[in-house]
Amino acid sequence: RPHFFGDHDVDRLLAIVWAMAGELAVTRERLDTVERLLANHELLNRAEIDAYRPDAKAAEERGRWQIEYIARLLRIMQQEVDALQDKSSK
Repeated sequence: RPHFFGDHDVDRLLAIVWAMAGELAVTRERLDTVERLLANHELLNRAEIDAYRPDAKAAEERGRWQIEYIARLLRIMQQEVDALQDKSSK
């Protein structure tokens, strides 16, 4: 991994922030596309989307996705922990 700062913790944090920024940018673009398509086809408008409240199943699925998302964001730190464990087990 490239290092930009003298402190490796800052580099790790920067990698996490950029991962989040990338995820957010893609999500916002796709969400905008879906909302525009729904509005163009007169299926839903943005006010209906804003008012939506998930049922129990949807909330559970969202919770699972959030856990997976956080794991992806923190992957860089987990890789370092795994590498340290591999070194100590040898």
